[in-house]
Amino acid sequence: MSVTPLELARIAAAAADDKKASDVVLLDLTKQSDVCDYFLVCTASNRRLSDAVVEEIEAKVLANSGAKPLSIEGREESTWVLMDYGSVVVHVFLPETRDYYRLERLWGDAPRVELGLGEGARPTD
Repeated sequence: MSVTPLELARIAAAAADDKKASDVVLLDLTKQSDVCDYFLVCTASNRRLSDAVVEEIEAKVLANSGAKPLSIEGREESTWVLMDYGSVVVHVFLPETRDYYRLERLWGDAPRVELGLGEGARPTD
């Protein structure tokens, strides 16, 4: 089963939202980066929630697209976990780490993609 990078990013965003990640933002980097098409950025309030969010994203993306991350970095520290799906890179931050790195500011020219979370239009397991 093949999905577009945008569909994969939306699946990951819905999974993060399902696990109560906050401030879920999807940045469209198709015109700004040769490295990837989308950054999904979200915040987990603590390390345990960060682990749960990462596991949920990994499970839902696999179930809905068949994709596995090329790598997952930062899982031991859990202050910033990066999940690399090639065309989509997912960043799960603890609040203070997200405030420090401010990826949305760094990529301020990148358009935000409307996610419509909480409206019932979500992938299934």
